[in-house]
Amino acid sequence: MTGAIAGRPPLQGVKVLDLSRLLPGPMATLHLADLGADVIKIEDLGLGDYASPAVRELINRNKRGMRIDLKQAEGVRILLEMCAQADVLVEGFRPGVMARLGLGYEVVHARNPRLVYCSISGYGQTGPFSQKAGHDLNYCGWAGVAEQIGTPSGELALSNVPVGDLLGGTMPAVMGILAALFDALRTGQGRHVDVAIADGVLANAVIPLAAVNQRGTTPPPGGDKLTGALPCYGLYATQDGRYLAVGAFEHKFWQQFCVLLDRPDLAAHHIPATPELNQWVRQEVSERVRSQPLAYWSALLADADCCVTPVLNVQEAQTLPHFVARGMWVEVETAQGERMTQMAMPVQMTDYVFQVRCAAPAQGQHTEEVLHEAGWDATAIARWRAQKVVA
Repeated sequence: MTGAIAGRPPLQGVKVLDLSRLLPGPMATLHLADLGADVIKIEDLGLGDYASPAVRELINRNKRGMRIDLKQAEGVRILLEMCAQADVLVEGFRPGVMARLGLGYEVVHARNPRLVYCSISGYGQTGPFSQKAGHDLNYCGWAGVAEQIGTPSGELALSNVPVGDLLGGTMPAVMGILAALFDALRTGQGRHVDVAIADGVLANAVIPLAAVNQRGTTPPPGGDKLTGALPCYGLYATQDGRYLAVGAFEHKFWQQFCVLLDRPDLAAHHIPATPELNQWVRQEVSERVRSQPLAYWSALLADADCCVTPVLNVQEAQTLPHFVARGMWVEVETAQGERMTQMAMPVQMTDYVFQVRCAAPAQGQHTEEVLHEAGWDATAIARWRAQKVVA
């Protein structure tokens, strides 16, 4: 038996106030909620979090929702009282907005010194760009990451998975929050966690920086060994317009793949000696892969161990036996009574099994419940509703 209490979520008892919108912040608090934290999604009485309904459903499960007008002094007072009982606050406004509302780090810290206060912004709380507007593509652009995402023909490309928001914003926020929370439990002192999405995506540009340190420059998009420079590592179109992901980086895998292609003669050219030979090998592999549909290659590769796989879409990934066995798909009933397939939490650990405790809340769904828990009575809540301080 381990030291953990069987079945107890690792973040049970941690209260998080989430004022963030769209993707980086809500995804960070989703991870905390999935690990058992009580996350309260706080929205204004206007547009609120204007992420699309489909995205809202995916990234706000296991949270409760309430609405407060922080432009009213009474709304600020309510939130400060809630901060006194919370462990974490997450906000994603432009630097300075929270301070102007009367909810800056110094004010909140004075009210609750142990609270971890996480600010997620595009360029951070300090620096020449701190007040600049931006989106995922802009952060990747400044960090030298967008310049590295492209095709062997040299054209840059966009990803439908927001690299900056998730890799640069969400994951550093989770890392910073958990580190500061761990320290607060030991010392009683929280911290201001300043997460800049541009910093986060820059800090993951390890391979391009290694190239600079080694050769003095980054390779062109699609021109490095991991992005298409070698025939043994790349994407190849099939007869029906699908793709194979060929990751036969090691010679033993390339050799097996060449046998499956019925082209054992190509095995000797794992790393082609000349550009001309490189192009010839790529063309030969391309023609062979293009001669059959994806189903043919999937069947042929099913029992092969050569790092070559089909490129699936998300619908197909939902039925992949491996992800099903890992419990990576869950069926959720939304607040509207609809059934929706969602990804599960991507971390598994002993003595805890992930579950969806509740679907994403409607705006303000738990306002009264949360305020009651915080100690206010029905009279006060009714007055605030009438004054449009809460909803």
